[in-house]
Amino acid sequence: MDLRKLKTLIDLVSESNISELEITEAEGKVRIVKNEPAPHMTLAPVASVAPAMMPVPAATASAPAAPAASAPATGGEVSAPAALEGKVIKSPMVGTFYRSSSPGGAPFVEVGSTVKEGDTVCIIEAMKILNEIESDQGGTITQILVENGQPVEYGQPLFVMA
Repeated sequence: MDLRKLKTLIDLVSESNISELEITEAEGKVRIVKNEPAPHMTLAPVASVAPAMMPVPAATASAPAAPAASAPATGGEVSAPAALEGKVIKSPMVGTFYRSSSPGGAPFVEVGSTVKEGDTVCIIEAMKILNEIESDQGGTITQILVENGQPVEYGQPLFVMA
């Protein structure tokens, strides 16, 4: 098959609604496949998942502050930073938060636990990989802001220490 004929076939496939064309001649066989729909299908779910996941941590992070904010109606934003006074350990990645190394196992830390810099405080599972999260500072855990098995975002506060 000559190149002019092949180029004409490629142009016809790209301008039409067909996604695949296969031609067999005495000289050989040619198969042309159009790959345009796949990227559009891939991008749409990714774009819709990211914004949907963002409000979940925001609502969860403000949930511990909700009882304090319910007394003064206008102090919702002022009481949220007050609830996070102290050293905050934040999530270094997006994933699923786990307090222990195995289901039903003892948690790495509890409220009142004393941790040193480098101690493992939780695990975040991302893409089927379990990542141990270590404390970047020493102190005593005063609040655990995330429930076991809950999705977390990058930079989301996980623990507060004194």
